[in-house]
Amino acid sequence: MAVMTRPVLSPAETATWPSQGEWTYEDYARLPRDGWQYEVIYGRLIMVPAPAPGHQLIVGELLAALTTFLRRHPLGRVFPAPTDVLVPGKAEPVQPDLVFVAAGRLNIVTKRAIEGAPDLVIEVLSPSTWLDDRRTKYALYADLGVREYWIVDPDERTVEVFSLQEGRYGLVNRYGPDDVLCSALLPGFEVLVREIFPA
Repeated sequence: MAVMTRPVLSPAETATWPSQGEWTYEDYARLPRDGWQYEVIYGRLIMVPAPAPGHQLIVGELLAALTTFLRRHPLGRVFPAPTDVLVPGKAEPVQPDLVFVAAGRLNIVTKRAIEGAPDLVIEVLSPSTWLDDRRTKYALYADLGVREYWIVDPDERTVEVFSLQEGRYGLVNRYGPDDVLCSALLPGFEVLVREIFPA
């Protein structure tokens, strides 16, 4: 993910936008729907291009696996991007590729957004986002109290699972193509890693 590198609107219109560090959800809601993905992290506007098809295929495979599992085991709900996650002063909003909210916390899912920290966040790396997924969002999700964070790497064909321990993430496991991905947060969930990546 990269900090905004071009004006959102014309130079005259750009003058009406807040400075970096001062963006709010209300500012975000005024942004144009122009094919770019916008997020606000700690008051800073972030923008990236729309995801590539390969990225979306991986998100779709994970969404299908999780949805199928959750139909049999009603532990909560999974939501794909673009779904806004709002935590005032920190993420206003952020849009992870996939988020899971546990059944006992579904009250944070409102008509406009997920208003609170999800239990699980999944990010699929892409050339424009990999550094911030591993640094900025890694730190953000820990700060928000997201219990588990998965980083999916299409180039390495791996899934790294991190668990929140005393406010910091610890690596639980790095799953390769021949491994079965599982999660302490989703007891009984299993998927062969190679099955989530396009052939």
